[in-house]
Amino acid sequence: MFETEVLIVIILIILAGIGLGVLAGYTIRKKFAEAKIKSAEEAAGKIIIEAKKTGDARKKEALLEAKDEIFKLRSEIDKENKERRIELQKQERRIVQKEENLDKKTDNIARKEESLSIKEAVIESTQEKINAVYLQQKTILEKIAGLSSDEARQLLLAEVEKGTRQEMADLIRSIEASTREEAEKKAREIISMAIQRCAADHVAETTVSVVALPSEEMKGRIIGREGRNIRTLENLTGIELIIDDTPEAVILSGFDPVRREVARLSLEKLISDGRIHPARIEETVAKAQRDVEQTMREAGEQAAYEIGVHGLHPEIIKLLGRLKYRTSFGQNVLKHTVEVAQLAGLLANELGVDPALAKRGGLLHDLGKAVDFEVEGTHIEIGINLAKKFGEHQSVINCIAAHHGDYEATSIQAVLVQAADAISAARPGARRETLEFYLKRLQKLEEIANSFEGVEKSFAIQAGREVRIIVMPDKIDDLASIKMSKEIAQRVEAELEYPGQIKVTVVRETRAVNYAK
Repeated sequence: MFETEVLIVIILIILAGIGLGVLAGYTIRKKFAEAKIKSAEEAAGKIIIEAKKTGDARKKEALLEAKDEIFKLRSEIDKENKERRIELQKQERRIVQKEENLDKKTDNIARKEESLSIKEAVIESTQEKINAVYLQQKTILEKIAGLSSDEARQLLLAEVEKGTRQEMADLIRSIEASTREEAEKKAREIISMAIQRCAADHVAETTVSVVALPSEEMKGRIIGREGRNIRTLENLTGIELIIDDTPEAVILSGFDPVRREVARLSLEKLISDGRIHPARIEETVAKAQRDVEQTMREAGEQAAYEIGVHGLHPEIIKLLGRLKYRTSFGQNVLKHTVEVAQLAGLLANELGVDPALAKRGGLLHDLGKAVDFEVEGTHIEIGINLAKKFGEHQSVINCIAAHHGDYEATSIQAVLVQAADAISAARPGARRETLEFYLKRLQKLEEIANSFEGVEKSFAIQAGREVRIIVMPDKIDDLASIKMSKEIAQRVEAELEYPGQIKVTVVRETRAVNYAK
C-alpha cells in the first residue's frame, strides 16, 4: 500500500516536472520568437529605408539623363536650323547676284540693239548708193560692149561650159583610169589568190549516158520478145533507150539526169546478172532508185562537210545530192556549187567579212537546178522558193536571188557569190559551149554595139570576152564615148547570156590629114 502511494507520488512529481518543463520551454520559446520578430521588423525597416534612398537616387539619375538628352536634341536642332539659315542666305545672295547680272545683260542688249539699228540705217543708205552706182556702171558697160547683161551672162556661161566639159572629160578619164587600174590590180590579187587555193576539175561530164554491152547478142535480150523488156524499162525509168548500129553500146536519152542514172544502173545490173524479164526489171529498177537516193544523200552530205556548212535541212541535203547528176554547159553542177562556195569563202576571208555566210550562199546558189526539170520557172526562182520553204536566212536567199544579177545584192556575201559563180564558169576548162551558140553570141554582141548612133565599126575579140567599138570622132565626143561604153555594157548584161564578163572598149580617134603640093 505504501509502495503504491510512493509510486503515485513519484508519478505525480514526474508529471509536475514535465508540466513545469513544458511551461518553461513555451515561455522561453515565446520570448525567443518575439526577439526574432522584432529583429526581422528592424531589418525590414532598414531595407525599406535603404530602398527609398536607392529609388530617389535612381530617379534623380534618370531625370538628369533625360535633361541631358533633351539638351543634346535641342543643340542638334539648333545647329541644323543655323546651317539651313546659312544656306538660305547663300542662295538668296546668289539669286540677287543673278538678278543683277540679268539686269546688266538686259541693259547691254538694249544698248546693242540701239547701236545695230543705227548701223542698219547706215548700211541701208550705203546699199542704196551702191545700187545706184551699180546701175550707172552697168549702163555704161552695156553701151561700151554693145551687149545686155543677160546676153553677156549667156556668152560667159557658154564659154565656161565649153571649157568645163573638156576639163570634166579629162578629169573623169583620169579618175576612172586610176581607179580602174587600182581596182583591177587589187581584184586580180584577191581573185588569183582565191583561185590558187581552190583546186577544181575540168569538164568531164556528158549529158548522154552510154552503157557498154558485152556482145551484140545482148541487144536482143534487152529488147525482149515483141519489145516487152525495153518497154518495161522505159516505162519504169522514164528514159528512152536508143539501140542502133552503135557496136556493143546502148544510148540512154532523157531530160532528167537522175532518172537517166537510175536507168543506167538498172541496165548495167541486168546485163551483169543476165536475167532480163519484166519482173526482174521491176526489182532492179526499184533497187537502183534506192541506191541512187542513197548516193545523192551521201553526195550532199559530203559536199556540205567539205565546205564546212552545218545545219542544213535534210531535204536540202538531198537536193544538193541531185546536183551530182546535173550538168550545165558540160560542167557538173554539184562540183560547180562546191567550187563557188570555196571561192566565195576565200574571197570573204581576203576582204575580212563573214566567210560562213558566203560559203552557205555559194553552196545553195544553184539549188533550183536540182528540180528545174520538174518545176516551172527559172532555177533562181525555184531556188528562192526552196530556201524560203526550208527556213534559210534572208541573206542566203539574197545570195541565191542575186547571183545572176536578176535581183539587187543587199550584202557583200551576195556580191562575192556572184563573183565566185562568174569565176567558176569562166575559168579555162570549166564549161563547154557549142560552136553554133558561140557564133550567135559573137554576132549578137556586134549587133548591140552597131545599133548605137555614131558607131563606125565593132569587133568581138578575145573569144567574145571583149567588144571593141570604133566611133566617128565628129559625132561622138569624149564624154559621149564614156556614156556609150556604159550603155552598151548595160545592153549586153540585159540581152546576152555569157560566162564570166565582157569588156566594152570604145575607141575615139581624131586624124588631121593634109597634102603638100
